[in-house]
Amino acid sequence: MKDPVRKGPVHQDPVHEEHGEHGASAVPDAPPEVWTGRATNRVQWLLACAGAACLALGIELAVGSMWTSGFAPLLMSVVGCIAVGLLMLFGTLAFVHVAVRVDKDFLEVRCGHLGLPRRHIPLSHVVGADFAPSVTPRQWGGWGYRWRPEKGTAVVVRRGEGLVLSLGDGHKFTVTVDNAESAVRAIRARLNVREKSV
Repeated sequence: MKDPVRKGPVHQDPVHEEHGEHGASAVPDAPPEVWTGRATNRVQWLLACAGAACLALGIELAVGSMWTSGFAPLLMSVVGCIAVGLLMLFGTLAFVHVAVRVDKDFLEVRCGHLGLPRRHIPLSHVVGADFAPSVTPRQWGGWGYRWRPEKGTAVVVRRGEGLVLSLGDGHKFTVTVDNAESAVRAIRARLNVREKSV
């Protein structure tokens, strides 16, 4: 009589991924292989709708007008409405949300549904990571991809907590992301591992 074959789950070594919203490392005190987080601003959809309305108005003026009241003024109105509409649409849809990904070598920030603009920072260029409890558009002069000479660069999609990276060239990079404290822990753990291996 043959021994029954034991059937059970096959244990594999999955790549561990910690999410900003939830998740914890399977190995205590070990940095997660991948940390991901997001931040969203639904108010931007209202501005996107306004941009679409400007774009639609420009198209309506171009198609529906008789062009008899004067060519130059109507052309300027059409071009102006279309340009403002496109700028508002891109400027708002690009910053409806931001996605942050940290792995063992890089931090990547992708904005909007197309992932543009995008910032790719090697962790070898990072000397520190800090938690910012309150990042506001007012501090940076608005939403989006911002630059201030005294503060560095930032991706701001909403007000609230954020992650601040100190880079080796003396600059700082700030990004608003949910559960930023866990991102700081993940990056610091990676930096500690890197320092010990040197």
